[in-house]
Amino acid sequence: MEKIQPATKPFDIETMPPGIKYIVGNEAAERFSFYGMKAILTVFMTKYLLDASGSISPMGEVEAREWVHGFVTAVYFFPIIGAVLADWLFGKYKIIICLSIVYCLGHAVMALVDLPQLTGIEPRQTLLIALALIAIGSGGIKPCVSSHVGDQFGKRNHHLLSKVFQWFYFSINLGSAASTLLIPIILERFGPALAFGIPGILMALATFMFWLGRNTFVHIPAAGNRFFSETFSKTGLLAILNLIPLYCFVAMFWALFDQTASAWVTQANSMNRVIMGHEILASQLQVINPILVMFFIPLFTFVIYPLMRKVIKVTPLRKIGIGLFLTVPAFAIPAWIETQIQAGETPHIIWHFWAYVIITAAEIFISITALEFSYTQAPKRMKSFVMGLYLLSVSFGNLFTAIVNHFIRNEDGTRNLTEVQYYWFFTACMLGTAVLFVIWSQFYQGKTYIQGEDLPVSTDEQDVLKAEAEEEGTTGF
Repeated sequence: MEKIQPATKPFDIETMPPGIKYIVGNEAAERFSFYGMKAILTVFMTKYLLDASGSISPMGEVEAREWVHGFVTAVYFFPIIGAVLADWLFGKYKIIICLSIVYCLGHAVMALVDLPQLTGIEPRQTLLIALALIAIGSGGIKPCVSSHVGDQFGKRNHHLLSKVFQWFYFSINLGSAASTLLIPIILERFGPALAFGIPGILMALATFMFWLGRNTFVHIPAAGNRFFSETFSKTGLLAILNLIPLYCFVAMFWALFDQTASAWVTQANSMNRVIMGHEILASQLQVINPILVMFFIPLFTFVIYPLMRKVIKVTPLRKIGIGLFLTVPAFAIPAWIETQIQAGETPHIIWHFWAYVIITAAEIFISITALEFSYTQAPKRMKSFVMGLYLLSVSFGNLFTAIVNHFIRNEDGTRNLTEVQYYWFFTACMLGTAVLFVIWSQFYQGKTYIQGEDLPVSTDEQDVLKAEAEEEGTTGF
């Protein structure tokens, strides 16, 4: 049988590329596996971890946090390495397939952490190996998957790119919501082996689904040494220098957003969490975000953005700016809640819900837009590399939060900031960032690069083309 040669440039079509369904399905399954594992990691290490003899030997909370944050740091560091290997040597498809296998192996090892009698390895060593493999696999494929989506689009159908990135983001949150609700229950009822095993099965399914689409994908060849000449060319360096300030602004958003999994959870413990006679767990509140994202994506696509276009010209930078300003009241609400708690009150958890509504709206404005914008602003041979740079904004945002928490603690255990001051500090930082972003955005001059086009188009030209397509009704998924 003659081997099918994959396409190396986007199809000349106006409709949705044929490989998109495989990528979106793969992302939903992969995110289920990742967030399912991550949702129970801290609980596992502090309650279920064994020693070499099979006896319970859990970590302390501080040590467990160190492991978790070290893991997340690695996850968001490896995108740069995966991006360079994809754009330089192997191409995105090969990197995704190979590192997905590493990813699956990590999940398999994770399922064995609870079975030291079978493996003969001390559980902490097994856990370290598993987390390292998952970090390499998950982190390495991150920039490649998102840029591989963009590679499927050419000149005639690039107006559909915005819609696809929205559905791509929807699939991420669908997998996240499902696993965050399900996997903790499995851990409690059936134990760690099955709880970690199910995410591994989903990752294997994700890899298989991606492999099924191999003959329908557009496979943009690796640039070889041209990757370095383009990256460090005048055009490449200009694109990077244009985007770095944007990523610094976006990093502040992640510094606040990711505290929904830390400071907001701690605060929820001091609030009234009874809803319809049932008291929910403080950690369960995190599922509000992915559920809201799935509701907000069609709402923004079909209602909010069209209404905005009747009033103002909706550009990517304006969307991001609106999101940055929305994050200010999103964090001001917990600041007000903390004021009530310190005054002896017990605010109802509904206030956290409204904070989640606002910060999730900000996420839609910022994260989806920045993901698409990063792809379009990257020269054709630098797509994965720029996606890796974008993901570093998440790391730097969390690093800023970690540094703040380090310096506000005194050696005697006291703090330089009260909880109320802590929340207002980050709220003020966000407001300052949003104002500076508005000033910076007035001077941004970038170019839009689409696979299949010989010349870049300006961001203004891209906005016009996209608006015309939406008016004609050709952007449906």
